[in-house]
Amino acid sequence: MSKLDYCFSDDYMVLRPDRTGPVELLHLLVSPKVGRNRALDCFTSTEIRSFRRRLAIFLNLLLQVLLLSLACPLVALGDAVEFVLNLVDNVLHGRMEYPDKSSPTYRSFTGFIDRRVDLDRSIKPTDSRHDGALCVMASKLAYENEAFVRNVVTSNWQMEFVRFYNCWNEFQNAYTAQAFVFCDKPVDADLIVVAFRGTRPFDAARWCANLDPSWYKIPRLGCAHAAYTHALGAQRNIGWPQWVEHIKGKPQKVYAYYTIRDTVKELLGANKKASLLVTGHGSGGALAVLFLAILAYHKEKTVLDRLSGVYTFGQPRVGDAMLAMFMNRNLDMPKKRHFRITYGDDPLPRLPQESSAVHFLHFGLGLHFDKSYMLKVLPELPGEASTWSPLDFVSSRINSAWELGRSIYLGYQRGGYFREGWLLRLMRVLALALPGLPFHRVQDYANAILLGAYIPKGN
Repeated sequence: MSKLDYCFSDDYMVLRPDRTGPVELLHLLVSPKVGRNRALDCFTSTEIRSFRRRLAIFLNLLLQVLLLSLACPLVALGDAVEFVLNLVDNVLHGRMEYPDKSSPTYRSFTGFIDRRVDLDRSIKPTDSRHDGALCVMASKLAYENEAFVRNVVTSNWQMEFVRFYNCWNEFQNAYTAQAFVFCDKPVDADLIVVAFRGTRPFDAARWCANLDPSWYKIPRLGCAHAAYTHALGAQRNIGWPQWVEHIKGKPQKVYAYYTIRDTVKELLGANKKASLLVTGHGSGGALAVLFLAILAYHKEKTVLDRLSGVYTFGQPRVGDAMLAMFMNRNLDMPKKRHFRITYGDDPLPRLPQESSAVHFLHFGLGLHFDKSYMLKVLPELPGEASTWSPLDFVSSRINSAWELGRSIYLGYQRGGYFREGWLLRLMRVLALALPGLPFHRVQDYANAILLGAYIPKGN
């Protein structure tokens, strides 16, 4: 990549761990002239005089370099763990077959943490939780392969599977965005749902994207998270044109925003009564929000007018105050349509923590569930503004112990649908020493929505 790749932006700062070495790190600590540092792409005249901010960038780059050095071993470890889990699962269920990663029975690691795939049929369409319950299960299902997703949507949910997407990232030269689309009925659908995949537990490169505080300032839009805009389909040199051609000669390489937008517009045209839901867990939630931001940027009013809501679960921050105001005008007026759902002390919604020139913040209606799955409407996350203290170390262990105890009685109290498996129970035990496990709490988001009393709608 060169700095010409970002010429569509008024201002930008992109961290480059791939070009970071001891010299660049030392230069970052001693010199405010970051525009001359190979570890950052920004205007040459850019200076950061605050040592605290330069130190934050230093630590962020150091962590990204470490994670990237472990990327290949972690991917291999993740593949091995998933293979063994699927092999054991096949034997236990009488399927004497070699695990095939593309088969409709092959589960991801996330799928083994929370094995539920069926919808809670007690939640009716008139229930305020209906859209949220459907979205949380779709965002969980997005971690699986195409055949698994297709089978669950058609067989378990009795709905219409449309397409699974594996999308190209021009800046990373890799497939970094996955999503699928389905409708509630094959004809005269009432709902069209787009679900983006979040970050898999062993994907170090994508965890770097979650940590990365890089940003672009896009005219009329504001500052947006660089890694997520790359994954969504931003184009080198030109950013977000209204239309792009898919990569010539390589039809399998498509860009997430453009190909999903075209599919949604076609479905909305064919189903005149249908409304649209967009969802994602973790970084998938970030892609969901930015997908709608670019729709508004391109003034796709016919799509946005049919939007029923965007439900994100554990979504990290994606932009600054200007982007927040832009999204508020286009999504939350005259009624709320962006529901940002968080749980407990999940760390991902608190990322990225620091940037050199832009303050990332949350927007949308903040719905926070505590460890008892009690809902509070909050503008920001609990404890977000406070600094770390030794009491946090103690409280995190207490919370982990509470969640372990809850996992034992919840299945007996609420029935088999909420009974947790051995892998999830094991991770809750490990969380007593390593708070933050299980990875990003997908099962707790599902429980919170399904057991919650209501989800606020409108205003």
